[in-house]
Amino acid sequence: MSLRIIIAPDSFKGSLSTIEVARAIEIGWRSVRENDEVTLAPQADGGEGTLDAIEAAIPDSVRHNIGLVTGPDARPTVGEWLELPGKVGVVELAQSSGLPLMKSPDALHANSRGLGEVIRAALDAGINSLIVGVGGSASTDGGAGALSALGLQLLDTQDRAIEDGGSALSQIARIDWSHVRTAPGGGVTILTDVRSPLLGPHGSAAIFGPQKGATKTQITILDLALKHFSNLLGGDTEFPGSGAAGGTAYGFATAWGAKIEPGADFIARMHGFPEILQHADLLITGEGSFDEQSLNGKVVGQLLAKASALSLRSAVISGQIKVDTGVWQSALVDIAGSVVAALENPTHWLTLAGAKAAHQLGSQLSK
Repeated sequence: MSLRIIIAPDSFKGSLSTIEVARAIEIGWRSVRENDEVTLAPQADGGEGTLDAIEAAIPDSVRHNIGLVTGPDARPTVGEWLELPGKVGVVELAQSSGLPLMKSPDALHANSRGLGEVIRAALDAGINSLIVGVGGSASTDGGAGALSALGLQLLDTQDRAIEDGGSALSQIARIDWSHVRTAPGGGVTILTDVRSPLLGPHGSAAIFGPQKGATKTQITILDLALKHFSNLLGGDTEFPGSGAAGGTAYGFATAWGAKIEPGADFIARMHGFPEILQHADLLITGEGSFDEQSLNGKVVGQLLAKASALSLRSAVISGQIKVDTGVWQSALVDIAGSVVAALENPTHWLTLAGAKAAHQLGSQLSK
């Protein structure tokens, strides 16, 4: 009996894009069950892979390469944005200002300026509305770098522009709004992968600073700098998700009136979830590391919940698996024998995992 399979993974961050993961699993599945109806629905949560996931969901989308922009450590990097029908622009912070782009971690000085430069190019192209995925940032600058690239002037006591980076926010004496670009008339939506506030023990610096290389002392410096910035900029620092991407979500919500939404649900809807699950026999999802955090608003956890609500059989294929949810699961490190081996050729092991799933689940479901 032919089965209807939905393959909807997140990216394997720093290794494979979401579409590469989905295709590798598909190849493995089809090597065993070539007559099944397999639908690829690569996912993201606003972080790395957001452009790929939305591009896969919208067939008429067009990707624009704008050349070099300012990377998170000031070295140039390539900037891209996606144009959807109706002049909707999509920008991914991780693509231009993400942590993997850093030569080495620099929590105090990393910046989001490249994101603003990409947005500026999209505005110049005449977009009517904007979607910004803000996960995976290298910086904790409240989006100041990006907003500066869009014309916001952050000035010190000598009326000089402050340097880029989160720690420099404490030097702001006044903010000049007179040259800020106008937000697109159709509005701005910020896709976040977390629900953290901007400040305090659960805020941007405290929770996410360590993964960006921040020491305890630097976390205090960054939190105080963000507080000073927010006192001058205004806005709601407590809104869930405002602390996403080093506070970039807060910055755009305040400066441009952007709406903050959970990215995983937003992108899932673009692919037609949960409707397409209603007609499926199996959902296969996964990510680089499947752990407790995956069940807290992340792509895999959200999809598993949707499948469970429909009593749909589901499976998880991930690089590492650290939590058992009771669904069929396969970890690449177990197939490859070690983390090192899995990282050396993840496409190969994903293909084998897809074949394993087809062998073990295909026969059960087709009975």
